[in-house]
Amino acid sequence: MSKVFVTDHPLIQHKLSYIRDKNTGTKDFRDLVEEVAMLMAYEITRDLSLSEQTIETPVCEATVKKIAGKKLGIIPILRAGLGMVDGVLRLIPAAKVGHIGLYRDPETLEPVEYYCKLPTDVEERELIVIDPMLATGGSAVAAIQFLKDRGAQNIKLMCLIAAPEGIEKVQKHHDDVDIYVAAVDEKLNKKGYIVPGLGDAGDRLFGTK
Repeated sequence: MSKVFVTDHPLIQHKLSYIRDKNTGTKDFRDLVEEVAMLMAYEITRDLSLSEQTIETPVCEATVKKIAGKKLGIIPILRAGLGMVDGVLRLIPAAKVGHIGLYRDPETLEPVEYYCKLPTDVEERELIVIDPMLATGGSAVAAIQFLKDRGAQNIKLMCLIAAPEGIEKVQKHHDDVDIYVAAVDEKLNKKGYIVPGLGDAGDRLFGTK
């Protein structure tokens, strides 16, 4: 069974309170989402392996530790996932970025892929799928499956806020994918919104309705 990691650092929780606030404007919302994504990236990369290398400091030769050449990929789910990309890249600027676009079929209610552009070597990369909200879990489950269908083997999911229903669905379909969130909320309402949540993340990021 995959694990769920709640990054409850005080800075993350403080910023998340403003992200939730309906009075937070588009610019501040966008900046805060980027900042929280950067802080969460610190946690999600905690288990990256290190190798020792020798360098020259201004004083002497020293043995230091550097990330051991692991290839990383960031995969935002369009469109709201775009709001988290720059924050993650600030910590891991060498990561490649792919994009997955999904929409919900009005008849079947199932996610349908309308866009997918990925690094050519996804099977060799540790991939981080990012989306601010894990609500029903449908989009996340579909995006992860699309990656696996293209050969990806090492995948993590990072969201700001999750509903228990979404977590359960991801774990049911992808029990090898660990989930990183800043908060697990109470439930979904009848419209599929997370309660208390933050509303529609895409609309709040881009100023649309």
